[in-house]
Amino acid sequence: MNKKWFVYVLLIAMTVSLLPLQASAFNGEVAQGSGSYSTVLPPGATNTQSAIFKTSNVTGAMPTNDWWSSLAWDTYSEAQYPHPLALKNQSNGIRIYYPGNRISSNSSCICGWINDIHDFTVGHTGTSSFPDAKVDGFSDWFVKARYQNGANAMNVTYGHGSPYVYFTYSGGSPKLSFYTPPTIWSGSSSSPVLGITMAGAHYGLFGATGSTWSGIGTGTLTNNGSSYFSIAVLPDNSQQTLNKFAQYAYSHVTNTQVSYSYNAATSEVTSTFTYTTEAKQGSQQGTIFALYPHQWKNSTKSLLSYTYNSVRGTMKTAEGTSFQTKMKFTGVLPTLPDKGSYNKATLQQYVNEAEAETFSGSGDTYWVGKRLGKLATLAPIADQVGDTAAANKFRNEIKTILQSWFKASDASGNLKSQNVFYYNSNWGTLIGYPDSYGSSGELNDHHFHYGYFIKAAAEVARVDKAWAQSWGPMVNLLIRDIANTNRSDSMFPFLRNFDPYAGHSWASGHARFGDGNNNESSSEGMNAWAAMVLWGQATGNTAVRDTGIALYTNEMNAINEYWFDVSGTNFPAGFTRSTASMVWGGKTVGDGTWWTGNPEEVHGINWLPFSAASLYLTHHPAYTNENYTALVSENGGTNFDAWEDLIYMYRAISNPAEAKSFWSARGAALGAEAGNSKANAYHWIYNLDAVGNADPTVTANTPLYAVFNKNGVKTYVAYNMSNSPITVTFSDGTVVNVPANSFNTGNGGGGGGGDTQAPSVPTGLTSTKTSSSVTLSWNASTDNVGVAGYEIYRYGILIDTTTSTTYTNVGLSPGTPYSYTVRAKDAAGNVSGHSAAHNVTTDSGSGGGQQQYVTSDFTATVTRPSSSSEKITFAPATPAVYVDIHYTVNGQNQQNVRMVNNNGVWEHTINNLSAGQTMDIWFTYEKSGPQYDSPHYIYQH
Repeated sequence: MNKKWFVYVLLIAMTVSLLPLQASAFNGEVAQGSGSYSTVLPPGATNTQSAIFKTSNVTGAMPTNDWWSSLAWDTYSEAQYPHPLALKNQSNGIRIYYPGNRISSNSSCICGWINDIHDFTVGHTGTSSFPDAKVDGFSDWFVKARYQNGANAMNVTYGHGSPYVYFTYSGGSPKLSFYTPPTIWSGSSSSPVLGITMAGAHYGLFGATGSTWSGIGTGTLTNNGSSYFSIAVLPDNSQQTLNKFAQYAYSHVTNTQVSYSYNAATSEVTSTFTYTTEAKQGSQQGTIFALYPHQWKNSTKSLLSYTYNSVRGTMKTAEGTSFQTKMKFTGVLPTLPDKGSYNKATLQQYVNEAEAETFSGSGDTYWVGKRLGKLATLAPIADQVGDTAAANKFRNEIKTILQSWFKASDASGNLKSQNVFYYNSNWGTLIGYPDSYGSSGELNDHHFHYGYFIKAAAEVARVDKAWAQSWGPMVNLLIRDIANTNRSDSMFPFLRNFDPYAGHSWASGHARFGDGNNNESSSEGMNAWAAMVLWGQATGNTAVRDTGIALYTNEMNAINEYWFDVSGTNFPAGFTRSTASMVWGGKTVGDGTWWTGNPEEVHGINWLPFSAASLYLTHHPAYTNENYTALVSENGGTNFDAWEDLIYMYRAISNPAEAKSFWSARGAALGAEAGNSKANAYHWIYNLDAVGNADPTVTANTPLYAVFNKNGVKTYVAYNMSNSPITVTFSDGTVVNVPANSFNTGNGGGGGGGDTQAPSVPTGLTSTKTSSSVTLSWNASTDNVGVAGYEIYRYGILIDTTTSTTYTNVGLSPGTPYSYTVRAKDAAGNVSGHSAAHNVTTDSGSGGGQQQYVTSDFTATVTRPSSSSEKITFAPATPAVYVDIHYTVNGQNQQNVRMVNNNGVWEHTINNLSAGQTMDIWFTYEKSGPQYDSPHYIYQH
């Protein structure tokens, strides 16, 4: 089974300068910096099959995870879907079928598989069967199959986007077998070229000059006298179209090659696709090729008038020896910036919860990978809340896990049976043990699993270059396994998991399915490519970085077309799902995953893991709203029983207010998805609430960037992983200076960059006080455009905002010290630094043991019934359906309790308190439908 529950060639210098190699501890251990891998299968491990169906012409590492992979794994093959054609290698030859005019759709499937239907099978006059079909050669999106039975041989070449299939023969001639006699509308027995129709599909049959046909009028056609031959599926049955395709029918494709280039100045990825052809007769070079929507939408190539229908949408045709696509790279970040509207104390509490978790350290490559991914998002959030201890703990755990996996020998120098990577030289692949979901036996999902390892390593490399230098060779080995672009690298195939023509990755290693290969969790593929960007940037390996950028950008466009169909042009009307949960070669489905049909997971599998590399999901908020609405409908409401945190994060893209409301109601009680954390979910939701979604129309001349847009106000974010300041220029003219190894942001509201200058820092902070209040005053700040207001912080926590230069903080405890700072902000969202801290102690109280917090919306009262308890009441001005109290005592574990309604006044008593303990109290309450969070109140018992 495949999924769980659930190149201008870039000569990648994956083998970066290594540290001095250490001696092998066991025979078969290969050192890589401080790490190592094994060429010996670990004890008890299951290897993949040894048989590879290939001829002696195929040497080196064997590609897997391709649309044609079953040809290498099976005696013949399963169905293959290069589009527009579908093919299947069989004992009697190659079965050919055009799904285009027979694609059907229903509410959850766009179906275009072969099943038992075919238009015809091309075989050999010298034999009725072959013992096998073997891979005889391959290029970036074409494959060559060889059939041989003694002196009788047939070579077949076919590929992605090609309406042609090419044949060469020895020992006999082409023989085509049909279910029923085809209609012949052009040519005769004496002509080498026939135009035929079979079951509504039109084909050109192109024999060599001088060849003839026999069997016309029957179900078997034989092309006599041809040692080379080709067929082409035709868009129509006109003589003009047949003549056009005949122009290229004898120009056999012999090689295909893709190259990628990334232009940092324009943030543009150019993908160049090149065909090499051989003229079997005449001198024609080039071919006719069909482009997928993600290609023709991003290409200036002149198009022909011919089109094909496919399960990916309309394919448009062009001719020649090459074409290019150009796509904008919209940037990735190591983490979202510290711009959220969240409460820092709450975020800190979520960090504390994650810090308190324990992990056994055991598990397979996928689930250990999920743990690594979780830690990689937590560490920079802990940095932002100033919790250095937690940040270090998270990164140290990453190091511990990775170093365990990146060393093949144990302390005694013996080969480990667990937490080890093994290199299989037969296939040319790196397998981690324990394995899972067929990652060993079927070579499934390597990019899904290893992407998490690379992402976690990148987070460590961001702050610890020495560690990256020491252990980096093992990280680069994982990258070479999933996305090698060095064609001189004999250890690994070219782009194992990424299909350059389809524009996306494939998950199954063998593709042994009647529906072809498949890919479910497109977002985990994006996670792997983003990890390469971050790792490459952190380690100075621009080849790895640029490959990651190319794959990320291409797959993002493919996802938007084939998983999400954000433009609404590819899914047929009969397919009513808002998203594809799985994309197959022969179909698209939207109602299930490998493990469940649960709507939350059907939708969420193409979102996780949420990180700053997931901002591409925010580019089309109208679509996300449609997709979320469909999820709610399929689920029968918002009572989600799985992945609540992911759903609220997704909802924040189209409706952050509702996402916050959901979080207020459920955040404390829910359990985060295994690869996620409450801290990451809260951080994401409240960042999008503050700065909006990523704006793909504005790019930057650095790879680590994002531009957010909230109601026309843009926030420009860039991260600098170098040791020197950099200046980042955005495509609308905005310039942001970024210090070494840190974030910087700018803000603006229009073209040319808008306002990026923050107000001056407030000065002269003074106060007056009572036993229950502090009134602050300060000098007005200045700004190049104008100050819009001020933010009030108490002990570093934002408690309120004001447009005045005075502010009264009420509801304070008598005789209690408080510390305040103030920040100024302008209309564009630029925020000044904090003022100098102002410390003040409220006046002593006169007894009574009661404290009130009064606002226009509610009155909260704390009274002391006993020396060890506090009774809290909450009286809302508007009747509330519920009120929840949240509190911590001396900063310990947060408690969340539904208060008791006593005739409109909500009550809760906190017991077991000791004198001097400090309580942080706040409330969540419903008011006429929406939910609200109160400010935090600090009270000393």
